[in-house]
Amino acid sequence: MTTMYAALLRGINVGGNRKLPMAELRAVLEELGHTRVRTYLQSGQAVFGAERGDEDTLADGLARAIEKRFGFSVDVIVRDHAYLAAVADACPFPADSLEPKQLHVTYLSRPVTADRFAEIDRAAFRPEEFRLGDRALYLYAPDGLGRSRLADALARPRLTEGLIATTRNWNTVRKLVELTAAD
Repeated sequence: MTTMYAALLRGINVGGNRKLPMAELRAVLEELGHTRVRTYLQSGQAVFGAERGDEDTLADGLARAIEKRFGFSVDVIVRDHAYLAAVADACPFPADSLEPKQLHVTYLSRPVTADRFAEIDRAAFRPEEFRLGDRALYLYAPDGLGRSRLADALARPRLTEGLIATTRNWNTVRKLVELTAAD
């Protein structure tokens, strides 16, 4: 049985660095034997069908193939449709009443506890807020991610050590749910 997945690539095609054309990413995924391959935007989202597999194994395989083909390493997180839909449904913020640029999800390579972020003085960043989910961090940034002081604080190396973390805005979160839904 084929399951639909999203591959989330971290830090490609940003500021002219680590260029990875989406047509070539689709080709890499097809060469790995995946089906129904599509990409979304230029910032590192692809969806594909695969026989039910381990998300970490799928991510590692894609990361190795990209490094072999392009000569640079890329952090990759792979999640199936059910997980992506559950993350969207579990949003602790009123997503329907916010502008999509105000709400973001940082997908994490593994679960984390609130202790990891205990040093963050949440009151100092208000009205910005974050909440933890299942291998996800939800960020409400009313002025957008580019102006978010809280996003910068959450990205500190000691807070992200040992993790792959890649952030998507709410439009992309919803689109990935849609693209990975069974046809």
